[in-house]
Amino acid sequence: MSALYKGGCLCGSIQYEVTKIEPRMGHCHCSMCRKFHGAAYATLGEALAENFRWVEGESLLKTYLAPNGTRRKFCENCGSSLIFEAAGDDGRLVEFSLGTLDTGLELRPDAHIFRESAANWCEVSDDLPQYKAGRDSEKLDN
Repeated sequence: MSALYKGGCLCGSIQYEVTKIEPRMGHCHCSMCRKFHGAAYATLGEALAENFRWVEGESLLKTYLAPNGTRRKFCENCGSSLIFEAAGDDGRLVEFSLGTLDTGLELRPDAHIFRESAANWCEVSDDLPQYKAGRDSEKLDN
């Protein structure tokens, strides 16, 4: 596997590589992503499982199982938010925090999701489509 993208946690204990990032990536404004990332929203990308691999420190990943069945994986040393897994995830895709990439990225996020639970102090100033909840929910006017 020859990596085009490399990333990892804040302390460097966990490292990963991705050969191809899927084009669908977005800014999630749900309250759990806001709290998990300590920011107005989390920006997440996807890779097919065969295009993502842990290079170092996978054993240091800890998992938070949320009441809604989603799983969020983070570094046990520094707390960096690394992976999101939807409830019932089949493992085909790896959804990871784009903020943990160490290499540049030519692709750009394509949507804002879960805007109905967004922080009231966060104003969206781009032209990306916005959805009330997930991408299959009501689209909001920008």
